[in-house]
Amino acid sequence: MNHLLIHAANGVATVTLNRPDVRNAFNDEVILELTQAFHELQAQGDVRCIVLAANGTAFCAGADLNWMRSMADYTYAQNLADAGRLATMMQTIYACQKPTIAKIQGDVYAGGTGLVAACDIAVSVDTAHYCLSEVKLGLIPATISPYVIRAMGARAAHRYFLTAERFGAAEALRIGFVHEVVHPDALNHRVAELAQTLVSAGPEAVRLCKKLVQDVAEQEITPALVQMTVAAIADVRVSPEGREGVQSFLQKRKPNWL
Repeated sequence: MNHLLIHAANGVATVTLNRPDVRNAFNDEVILELTQAFHELQAQGDVRCIVLAANGTAFCAGADLNWMRSMADYTYAQNLADAGRLATMMQTIYACQKPTIAKIQGDVYAGGTGLVAACDIAVSVDTAHYCLSEVKLGLIPATISPYVIRAMGARAAHRYFLTAERFGAAEALRIGFVHEVVHPDALNHRVAELAQTLVSAGPEAVRLCKKLVQDVAEQEITPALVQMTVAAIADVRVSPEGREGVQSFLQKRKPNWL
């Protein structure tokens, strides 16, 4: 990996964007590397949680300017292929079977908000700022929109997609785009705490819970959806991990995955 640092220990893998000189903006190489990294880490049995972090003053400033210049003369077909690779990266992170945490140490702009939104949990320093700046360039945040709208809600998206206003971490917390805001000195400790919580839970239960949220979110509560949830809990209850979890609780002992 030329633009990422990857470290794994005690069940937690950390993928760090490492282009601080360009505020961790992504280009086609970064997109491919992130896609590959999440595919590979998902397949590693000893990895139970993935933290997406960054070096430098910004978490991610969106698209790299040089990459944007190269796209200026793309044909429609080339733009489709390029956007498709970005969409694949976002979907790979969002659909990753391992729980993910965005560790936000600095500003997040444009496509960078998609990276945050695609993660399950987002923890931000209180000094970070956010901006969906696409309309200022005559563009739209189309590829990241499924994830960002899920994270902040349609009402907030109407405002910040349209105005391209810059907003702070407190506002990101208020609209639900991030889950916690902490002092910079507390970021490492808080993310480590959350990661340990995820590592301590039943790995199959965590995978299924993540899928459950994705399947149920914003769906109409129909008889079919209710039946799906009934079948889901029944499946888990008779699974080896489900039985072990209940038995360990009743027997007041640690489950076998710890």
